[in-house]
Amino acid sequence: SKAIALQHGPKVIISASGMATGGRVLHHLAKYLGDHRNMVLLTGYQAPGTRGASLAHGATQLRMHGKDIPVRAEIVQLASASAHADAGQLLAWLRAMPGAPRRVFVVHGDPEASDRLRYRIENELRWQALVPEHGSTWGV
Repeated sequence: SKAIALQHGPKVIISASGMATGGRVLHHLAKYLGDHRNMVLLTGYQAPGTRGASLAHGATQLRMHGKDIPVRAEIVQLASASAHADAGQLLAWLRAMPGAPRRVFVVHGDPEASDRLRYRIENELRWQALVPEHGSTWGV
């Protein structure tokens, strides 16, 4: 990955899907975001408060490695490549289970969306569901 920065000329850099919160992608962004000839293609969901979400919402600069990096590259979000299922897809997956679990834990997603999914599980499937508090412990 570090060798990419030493190569001149156009290139396509493929990084693991993520939200630009850490890893080698930060070095690539710091190097290439400032050039209008470049494009950053964001794949999938970008959680609020992440660099990926900032880029998706039109940020003009990003703070990385203690520096403010100008965003001049074209930013494109390809939402169809998300590895996340929506509430309808999750409910369909749950309905396909051979039997109802004792409890469904909703542990991934924005707090409001998680609570809406919990509500739908309880009301549409009539299953016990909860959004556990961060750090809580449950027996399974």
